[in-house]
Amino acid sequence: MKPLKWILIYIIVITGVITMTHTSATAADKSAGSFFYLPQPGARAYDKDLIKKLAQVRKLRGQTYQPRTKHLQPDGWAKYTNRLFLESSPYLLQHAHNPVNWYPWGDEAFETAKQLNRPVFLSVGYSTCHWCHVMEEESFEDEEIARYLNENYVCVKVDREERPDIDSIYMTAVQALTGRGGWPMSVWLTADRKPFYGGTYFPPRDGDRGANIGFLTILEKLNQSFHAPDGRVENAGLQITAAIQKMMETKPGNRLPEKEVLQNATTFYRQSYDRQFGGLAGAPKFPSSLPIRFLLRYYRQPPDKITQGKNILEMIEHSLAKMAGGGMYDHVGGGFHRYATDEHWLVPHFEKMLYDNALLAVAYLEAYQATGNDEFKRVVNDILRYVSRDMISPDGAFYSATDADSMTPEGHMEEGWYFTWTPDELESVLGKDRAKIVKKYYSVTMTPNFEGRHILHTEKTTDETAAALNMTKKELFAVIDESRELLYTERNKRPAPLRDEKILTSWNALMISAFARAGLVFNDPDYIDQATKAARFIMDHLYKNNRLQHSYKDNNARHNAFLDDYAFFIAALIDLYEATHDIHWLEKALELDDVLKIFYEDPETGGFFMTSTDHENLIAREKPYYDSAIPSGNAVSVLNLLRLHSFTTDYRYKQRAEKAIKSFSKRLSANPAALSEMLLAIDYFLDDPKEIILILPDGKPEAGDSLLETFRNHFIPNRILVVADETQTTNLAEIIPLAGGKKAINGKATAYVCENGTCKLPTSDPKEFAVQLQQ
Repeated sequence: MKPLKWILIYIIVITGVITMTHTSATAADKSAGSFFYLPQPGARAYDKDLIKKLAQVRKLRGQTYQPRTKHLQPDGWAKYTNRLFLESSPYLLQHAHNPVNWYPWGDEAFETAKQLNRPVFLSVGYSTCHWCHVMEEESFEDEEIARYLNENYVCVKVDREERPDIDSIYMTAVQALTGRGGWPMSVWLTADRKPFYGGTYFPPRDGDRGANIGFLTILEKLNQSFHAPDGRVENAGLQITAAIQKMMETKPGNRLPEKEVLQNATTFYRQSYDRQFGGLAGAPKFPSSLPIRFLLRYYRQPPDKITQGKNILEMIEHSLAKMAGGGMYDHVGGGFHRYATDEHWLVPHFEKMLYDNALLAVAYLEAYQATGNDEFKRVVNDILRYVSRDMISPDGAFYSATDADSMTPEGHMEEGWYFTWTPDELESVLGKDRAKIVKKYYSVTMTPNFEGRHILHTEKTTDETAAALNMTKKELFAVIDESRELLYTERNKRPAPLRDEKILTSWNALMISAFARAGLVFNDPDYIDQATKAARFIMDHLYKNNRLQHSYKDNNARHNAFLDDYAFFIAALIDLYEATHDIHWLEKALELDDVLKIFYEDPETGGFFMTSTDHENLIAREKPYYDSAIPSGNAVSVLNLLRLHSFTTDYRYKQRAEKAIKSFSKRLSANPAALSEMLLAIDYFLDDPKEIILILPDGKPEAGDSLLETFRNHFIPNRILVVADETQTTNLAEIIPLAGGKKAINGKATAYVCENGTCKLPTSDPKEFAVQLQQ
């Protein structure tokens, strides 16, 4: 995104021509922004009610609570405590004891700014963000910088994972201003929430990290600009806000897309493909940048399979193999780190996100179905084992993320130390003979590849390494699997990276889909049970008064749900229905779609807004369509509507899907690769999805095993699956009309393969069923 020229002019005016004179704050202002010492008296910034709340929360948190700050009193308690101590977000709590007088996002902060005639400094990040930690240590823990902020600004902290709406709006501003974005995000606002300047990470002082102007200087200049009599800040805020609103508009089209959209996207990915290392060319490398699931669907198109399919499949298999072999993959504990900083997939940013692992588990699962490659199956099981061991709450929900940084033996926080090894450490844990094999397999040489240590990765295929070691592949895997467990046990003795234990509906939904789909394909009841537990947790704890909540922490559900929460959870419930055959989950999906229709859908032009009609009134209301690290909620919602139409045959679902597709048709035509998740919905829309119905004889669920096994061996992305006892079909037909009247013929499990309600001859023969699935 190119910076807006007129906005750049404002940046120059605001920051470049102002002299560095300092106007001292009034006594009243200093009082309002002074540090708060707990439990010492004299905290004039806080009223009695707030002091009482802070004391109550301190007592509630108990003796095990450790303030995260270098500013400690002799008794070990924090020297400073601010309003973030009252919050549950792990990210906000990380900043609860900064000397900065932080406010959470809310009316209190902006009303205070208005009363004191101050600008607002907004800082947005998340708990596992490495550079967020860096800016905290350098600037927000710095007492001189904190004092200047407290005396001249009202400071607001936002957890982007709890408030993606705020993050998206102000990230749009930062990208418009600078041409790039990222976290930590730093934005300067007026008291009416309008941005007038922004950026990401800033070094603390002039000259630090090679910067000409540091954070403290920027604070001083922008504060002077804010109080300048010519209204430059107010004008900048108005114009930037208008630009944000315009950028977030969608101009609806009036045409439904044709297959050309899919072809154009595929052409882009072919041209941008990294033939040597997989994924898209260049660095950094994000796993989502090459949409494996879309390419798998395009590959299976019969005309393309003949002319270009081999090339597409090579792109898919090579990229997945390189990602799983690189250092972005945690070869000891399983699961993927967030992204690779280099083109080789070797050096990652070491944070691990729940959503990345959910999305990658499904991508590898579908690739396994399409290719039969057992290496992909190993990766899926490895991801889900990692989540099961390290990311599940006692109640069965999924935690959000783990940090990139961890404590070294010397007591310093360093990125990646927890995940890396030295040759001596490997030998100490494994013994020389086993370590020799492991070092060969994971490319551990005498030359470290990261900060004097080694990121484990596989440069050779398993077959090549086995041959070099004069072992069979089976023998090699036995040693590697045993060694991984030993290394995992040893690694757990190290101080672990921080784990963000908030539970987000949207991210949980993505992982529910991963477990449910894997359970169905692998015939693994434990995976299905885990998906079921997590879904029940959301329904029990985050679904109140027929509305979803977004976040759960410390026995408290918070924040009105966003589009992604509904879209991803509806998709998860559909997946869970197909895995369990329990109609309850499909009924809940339909129920939630009704809520989405009432509160989020645009009745005029189609598509869905990020926030509900009764949400907090922000400076813009977004209708998101581009994918980010997670899929667009609109894309997932369109596919949900098409799937619900296939189940129910209610044409109103398809009409809503078509209206939404038209809403984004201009964007699709102009840049289809930017809407890669929407391409899955378009592929479904342009296809004739299969309606696969398996009817089981009364009381004999095992009778369908051979037919289900046949189904599992086929990659059929555009389809629905209904499995039911023949005694249930009458009731089932009230929701799924296609199930009505279907029988288990001659007392045998019977498959009905249909398209657009027209079915082929029913069969109980797995071979004939396979033929019908392939047609």
